[in-house]
Amino acid sequence: MNYCSHCGETVRLGVPEGDDRMRYLCDSCGTIHYQNPRIIAGTLPVRDGKVLLCRRAIEPRLGYWTLPAGFMENAETMAEAAARETREEAGAEVDLKGLYTLIDLPHINQVYMLFRADLISDFSAGIESLEVALFAEEEIPWQSLAFPTMEVTLRRYFEDRKRQAQGVTGTADSYPMHTEQIDLETRERFFATTYLPG
Repeated sequence: MNYCSHCGETVRLGVPEGDDRMRYLCDSCGTIHYQNPRIIAGTLPVRDGKVLLCRRAIEPRLGYWTLPAGFMENAETMAEAAARETREEAGAEVDLKGLYTLIDLPHINQVYMLFRADLISDFSAGIESLEVALFAEEEIPWQSLAFPTMEVTLRRYFEDRKRQAQGVTGTADSYPMHTEQIDLETRERFFATTYLPG
């Protein structure tokens, strides 16, 4: 950030009085520019044991597969954002079953919040998707997933589903919420071992 969005003057980095971290400060108008993490909301849509994935038509990770998800907008709830992103990317309506994975990515200032959901409509590729398709566990394009957050969510889901089928969930909820963190090293390793589908 170079200029103040309030008055247009140059900003500088500094620690405001009473704070404990660097912020962009405007000495001209006194504004402190707080930058907070971005929330990505999405769904894990399921029908008849298969998961709906979208192949990205935009960067980053053009051509790779992902769950429908995107940045939360102002004036909407997390659930509304997740359902909207699913409509936009997969042309699909879903019945949300609850927050399933909450994944912190502190190195890029993002938090992913993905809901488990039942797919309750037809689906079609939205403007940000090249194609959308349902995948059984053995069909998931693991080496062509767009982001490590999607891999974590899918692996947790199939693990939970297997435990449910075996009757060994250990909790009243067969699909408990999972809280995860992906660090920079894990993220870089993920990108190094995926390949663009041909």
